[in-house]
Amino acid sequence: MTTTLRLPAADPAELTVPALLLRNAEDHGALPAVSWRQAPESTEGTEAPWQTLTWAEVREQVARLAAGLAALGVVPGDHVLMMMGNRAEHWLTDLALVHLRAVPVSVYGTAAPGQIAHIVEHSRARLAVVEGAQEARTWRPLVEQLVVVDPDGAEDVPHTPFAGIARPYDAETFERTWREARAGDPVTVLYTSGTTGDPKGVVISHRHVVLNGLALDDVVRLPDHVEHISYLPLAHIAERMLGIYLPVYRASHVRLCPDPAQVAATARELHPAQFFGVPRVWEKLTAAVRAALARLPEERRRAVEEACDVAREWVAHRERGEEPPAALAASYARVNDEVLRPILAMAGFDRLVWAGSASAPMPPEVVRFWAGFGITIMDAWGLTETVGAATANSPGAFRLGSVGRPLETVEVRVAEDGELEVRGATVFDGYLSPDGSVRPATDDEGWFATGDVGHVDDDGFVWLTDRKKEMIVTSTGKNVSPALVENTLKEHPLVGQAFVHGDGRSYLVALLVLDPETAPGWASENGVGPLGAGGSEPGTSGVGTAELAAHPAVLAETDRAVARANARLNRTEQIKCYRLLGDEWGPLTGELTPSLKLRRRAVREKYGHFIEELYGEGGRSPAP
Repeated sequence: MTTTLRLPAADPAELTVPALLLRNAEDHGALPAVSWRQAPESTEGTEAPWQTLTWAEVREQVARLAAGLAALGVVPGDHVLMMMGNRAEHWLTDLALVHLRAVPVSVYGTAAPGQIAHIVEHSRARLAVVEGAQEARTWRPLVEQLVVVDPDGAEDVPHTPFAGIARPYDAETFERTWREARAGDPVTVLYTSGTTGDPKGVVISHRHVVLNGLALDDVVRLPDHVEHISYLPLAHIAERMLGIYLPVYRASHVRLCPDPAQVAATARELHPAQFFGVPRVWEKLTAAVRAALARLPEERRRAVEEACDVAREWVAHRERGEEPPAALAASYARVNDEVLRPILAMAGFDRLVWAGSASAPMPPEVVRFWAGFGITIMDAWGLTETVGAATANSPGAFRLGSVGRPLETVEVRVAEDGELEVRGATVFDGYLSPDGSVRPATDDEGWFATGDVGHVDDDGFVWLTDRKKEMIVTSTGKNVSPALVENTLKEHPLVGQAFVHGDGRSYLVALLVLDPETAPGWASENGVGPLGAGGSEPGTSGVGTAELAAHPAVLAETDRAVARANARLNRTEQIKCYRLLGDEWGPLTGELTPSLKLRRRAVREKYGHFIEELYGEGGRSPAP
């Protein structure tokens, strides 16, 4: 919990982001605010050094950028679109626009041209700031003015280079402009990533983000000025809160990581005190650590497993709100120092005091895995419309598998059909209309229907089941949560991703994707060589995932994995047939949203022929 920061207003509900930035420059001006690498690698092939701006320097840069943007014609109320990665230009431009009382709108870098055109038209934006030549060619026909950060290759596209924007500013004009902002003014509009249909513009105010930060600070215990690794898209509400608004509120330090594939390496380098990942990120990290543990000698691996059992018992006492017995506490302290912490240090997680997740139901096996290292993933739940977290677990009150209790600013109730509804000070004002007005999305009593299905237990913890629209209704009228079945299937290390189908059918089928992190190690341990090679010695497998997905030994093991999952599911939830795929799903190939959630409609459309085969003669049935 932040304890040393001055709030520059008697009523936090009247604060704005620029007021907090001024506080940071005055009270914490010499502290680091944002760091980035100028390039992923230097010309010598080694990592480029970190470049850092202090809070005083950030405010100076913001003022200069604001003057340049104003010279391009940006005025209060304008929507300005940005398509960039997690880089300093994106972060600083966002704050500069807010100081002009304009509305910054970050667009996912994986957005399709049709989605971009929709957002441009819907927001009525005239100016866009984009990353490079590829983006410039997409955006140039859509907006009146274009600013390009990396203009190499875009010489034939009319644009303004970002490097020439910042300019000397008039201090009186700068200060007067931002001081005219009100807490109820929009601080951003976020367009939902769109698992179905056109993205909708969610209007979020200064008051929303400040009050959400205040509420999170009450439940998330962090060191003052803590570092945060920013790698999720800034068009995502979680990263926007964690990577922009909370750092401004807390005067903390943001490390920008433009390539999500480098987040694990960045964590190993920085050893952060906090780390946030959506479930798919935690699944990938789990797979990587499991693969490393599988390479340990048997005696060493057994020692790790015994230490993990001690850690899970220790976490279980804390989960129940109990003080662990002295003997258990002593055992945990010993195995933590001797066994667990050295392993965590290799992953960069030995200094973690808070690990968080949100966005989708977390697979229970992943939560249990990290509990074995003494790390409790504090799952939270929220939507863009709830300005990020509406509920959260905290070190003082958590239930593994739940998404925690409602924040102080939010009420949660369960409708008759099981849908979760929320209301409160951090629920958004409404959706942006094409004419610039805001269309409320709550009922007469202020309740917003979230589309998520779940329940609240007797202790006030919220438990998610699935998205209401994604619930499967079989031809026999049974309701099935696909996320529950998919997470059960993914408990086997070979299964990295899963998609379950059965709407209107008499039974369920599944598409499974081989995990690229763990499958090669499994193949090596089990002597799986190239097809037709008659096997190989353990440790010699060099087979790719596409070939592994067709290998008889891998398929036989997957049969057993599905059978074990079925044994834990009721009859309606069980998988009758499945197909194993070798190519991992992602945002660029269309199966995942930019926030790494499954696009169910896209999967059904792309793999519809496989699904139909599973209801015919194709596919595999799990081993009995």
